[in-house]
Amino acid sequence: MLLSREALLTGDGPSSPINFSGYALPAAAAHPQHVFSGTLTLHGEAHGGNFTEIKDTYNYTDTGKDDSSLKHLPEFSFQFLQTGSHIFPLERGSIASSHPHWEYVLTPGRVWQEVGDKGYSRAAIPFALQQRNANCIHNGVLSFLFKGDGSVSRVAYQISSETCLYFKADWWGLLDATYTPQAIANQKQRIQDYQAEVAARMPIKALSLLNTDYPGTDYTAFQSPGSTDPSHVTTAGFVIDGNHYRGDCVTRHGNYPYCESLVLPSYSIAKSVFAGVAMMRLQQQYPGVRDTIVSDHVPACSKSNWGDVTLDNLLDMATGNYDSATYMVDEAAEHTDGLFLSDSHRGKLSYSCGHYPRKDSPGSQWVYHTSDTYIAGTLMADYLRGERGSDADLFGDTMVADLWGPVGVSPTGQYTRRTYDAAAQPFAGWGLMWLPDDVAKIGRFVGIDKGRVGGQQKLDLGELNAALQRNPLDTGTIPLADYRYNNGFWAHNVVGKLSGCRGNHWIPFLSGFGGITVVLLPNDSIYYYFSDNDTYYWLDAVQEAHGIRSLCQ
Repeated sequence: MLLSREALLTGDGPSSPINFSGYALPAAAAHPQHVFSGTLTLHGEAHGGNFTEIKDTYNYTDTGKDDSSLKHLPEFSFQFLQTGSHIFPLERGSIASSHPHWEYVLTPGRVWQEVGDKGYSRAAIPFALQQRNANCIHNGVLSFLFKGDGSVSRVAYQISSETCLYFKADWWGLLDATYTPQAIANQKQRIQDYQAEVAARMPIKALSLLNTDYPGTDYTAFQSPGSTDPSHVTTAGFVIDGNHYRGDCVTRHGNYPYCESLVLPSYSIAKSVFAGVAMMRLQQQYPGVRDTIVSDHVPACSKSNWGDVTLDNLLDMATGNYDSATYMVDEAAEHTDGLFLSDSHRGKLSYSCGHYPRKDSPGSQWVYHTSDTYIAGTLMADYLRGERGSDADLFGDTMVADLWGPVGVSPTGQYTRRTYDAAAQPFAGWGLMWLPDDVAKIGRFVGIDKGRVGGQQKLDLGELNAALQRNPLDTGTIPLADYRYNNGFWAHNVVGKLSGCRGNHWIPFLSGFGGITVVLLPNDSIYYYFSDNDTYYWLDAVQEAHGIRSLCQ
C-alpha cells in the first residue's frame, strides 16, 4: 500500500512522489465509521516536505534568492464538514494568506474505511496552490487518518500537476497535524447546499465512451487535439446531448483521482465569460450600456484618450490607444507588469489608463490589451453602482446572483481574483477558477442555451449573437486573417475544413494563456481543454464533432 496506516502514523513518508492511486478512494472501500466536523491544522509547513522543480521560466528559484517559502506550503488551518462519504471545506475559492507566493483553493473530497487502518477512518481532500495575485493553478491532494475523538495521523500531501505555462513543480511530504472536533454553524444548511451542488452536476461519462455512444468517433482527437503534447493537457471534455464526456486528469504520477474537484484557471477566458457576459447581462437590464463612454465612469482615464472610447470598443480590443499594432506585441511587452504585478486597483488602473498613446480612432484597429478589459470591468462596476447603489458588486450581483447561481456553477466557480486593497476590484480579464462541471455548464449556458436559464433570457440576445458570429451586421474586429474578435469572444473561419460544408464557417471560441480553449460549436455541443504548453490546436476535435452532428450552417 502506497500510504499505509504505519506510514501515516509512524513512518518517514515517501522519498519521492507516489502514484496518485495512493490517494484515491479504493473500489473496495467501506463506509466511514467516523464523522469529521471541525478544524484540521497542519504543523511545520514552512520547512517540512519536499520540492522538485520541473520548469521555471522566470527563475523564481534562482540561487541567491530567498526562495525557500516558494518550495513549501502556506499555513493550513481550515474547517471541514463531512456528509456520508463526502468531506467539503467551508471556505471555497482562493483564500488570501500572509504567504508571499501561494494561496490555497480547497475543494470537496472523500472519506472511507479500510481494514488495514484498524479503526481509523481515512480522508482525502483535493486542494490547489494558486500563485498570489495571479492565475496559475497547481493541483494536489492531502490524506490522513482520523477518529471522532480528535485522534489524527500525520497528513500526507502531493502536488504533481498544474495548469501553468511558466512554473511547474512537484511538492510532497508528511506533516504533523491537529484535528479539533467542532460543531459547525448552520451545519444542516451547509450539508444541504453541498448535497444540492453534487446532485446538480451534469451527467458524467468517460471521454472514451464517445466511441460507443457515437460509433466511428475518435475520442483521442478530443483528449489531445492536433500536435498538443498530452502530458501537458490537464483535462479535456466534450458536452453534447446533455452529457459531459470528460477525459482523464493527467499528472506526472498517474491520473488525478478526484477529477470532479480539479481546479482549472481561466486566464483570458474571463474576457469572454466575465467581461463579455457581464456586458450582455447589463445590456439586457439597462439597454445602451454598451455605448457608455470610458471617461464618464473611470475618472482615471482622461478625456484626451478615453473621451470617445466606449465599453463596446474596450470589449472588441479596439480603443485606438496602443504602442504597436503588430499581433500581441503590446500584450507581451515587459511593461505589462504594471498591470499584472500591481496589488492595488489604483496601480492597475494607472497603468491601464495611462500607458498607451492615441494612434487610431476607436473601433478601427484591433490591438490585444488585458488592460482594456480591466478598464471595462471598472466601467461596468461603476455603472452598476450608479443603478443599484454603492454596495452593488459587478461580480457578486451580476455574475453570481443573476447568472452562475441559477446556472448551477459550484462555489469554487463563484469566485474571482480581486485587487488586495479596499476597492477589491474584480480583474474581469483574468482570475476566474472553475471545476470541470462549471466549464461544461457555463459553455452550455452561453453556447447551447443562448443565455437562457429556465426559459428566461438572461443575456441580451443581440450582443450574444454578435459575439457568436450569428449576426452578419456585427462581426467585431479582425485580429488576423480568418479570425474575428467581438465582445471578448474569438471566432475562426474553418472554411474548407469540414467535409460536406460550403462557404465560410465561423466557429466561436474562448482562449486563455498557456493553452486553454473552449469551443462553442453550432451543432449544440461544447469542447474544451486546459493545457499549458502554449499550443492552441482544436480543429481535429471540431472535425470529430462534425462527424457526430453536422456543423454545416
